[in-house]
Amino acid sequence: MGGAIHDKKEQMNYLHNRLNMVMTVLDTIEPEEAGVEEIDRLLAMLDDIETKCKQFRHDWSE
Repeated sequence: MGGAIHDKKEQMNYLHNRLNMVMTVLDTIEPEEAGVEEIDRLLAMLDDIETKCKQFRHDWSE
């Protein structure tokens, strides 16, 4: 695992990369074949991004 990210630019790069990953997953999902598992995976990815945003927000307010 990587270490903590405290630099604002690196934090933004991290979020950008994570959001790109979500978009890649969305692009690869076949709607006719998708199930609850795919939706759960997307929700988990978004939850992880939300957690990081909250951590970064705390860093930015200091």
